Amino acid sequence: MSLFLSGLPLWITAFLLVVLPTVAAGCGLVLIRRYVGLERLTTNNEVAGFKFAIIVVWQRYTDAEVAVVHEAGAAATLYRLAAGPEPEAHKLRSSLATYLRLAIERDWPQMAREQESAETNQALDALYGAALQLAQAAPRVPAVLVPIFTQIDLITEARRSRLHLAIGVMPAVLWAALLLGGLLTVSFTFFFGTENLTAQVMMTGILAVIVFMGLFVIVSIDHPFTGPVHVDPEPLLRVLTDFRS
Repeated sequence: MSLFLSGLPLWITAFLLVVLPTVAAGCGLVLIRRYVGLERLTTNNEVAGFKFAIIVVWQRYTDAEVAVVHEAGAAATLYRLAAGPEPEAHKLRSSLATYLRLAIERDWPQMAREQESAETNQALDALYGAALQLAQAAPRVPAVLVPIFTQIDLITEARRSRLHLAIGVMPAVLWAALLLGGLLTVSFTFFFGTENLTAQVMMTGILAVIVFMGLFVIVSIDHPFTGPVHVDPEPLLRVLTDFRS
């Protein structure tokens, strides 16, 4: 469900998670007041406190951004370490450029669907193969060859991190708990008794906005590579542009 909501335009997601629940909360309060007398509701006035906890997913969203930046940084470093006139060095740099292009063109659309690109996997394998050929053919000292493989390992690690984060942060059971907790919290206000119905409707509406806005934010960033609010491949694109220039 969160993947589906993350892929919608923000205004639709806000309408479904904020506007509709708020309107439903106001209507529910009016119905409860109509069929349950004020005298019975006033007995619940002592229970005025409530708690609602939302797991913050912003840190995981930031982790996705950091993974992309680290991948771009490792690629830029590798490109410079692979400089040289040897054909194997040229092949390594060409393989790196191919990997970055496929990561941008193939990985990102696939990550939006919680999948990964087989073509990018093959490009990463080719990058390792080109590095091995360079190590076997070129007369380079280990002080240069070791960092080359270190940077490729960092690229692989960063890619695995973003692929993992693309599947979403919140487990299904926690989504169920948050949704049920939000509904119970808002519904509980239906049983408060105040003489001014308009004021109570407004208070219930404000609480509903607070609760469901939190859910709206979580849905928007739960899948860091899906929907209008997502981590884009701009760092990789900038590195690829530097290669071409």
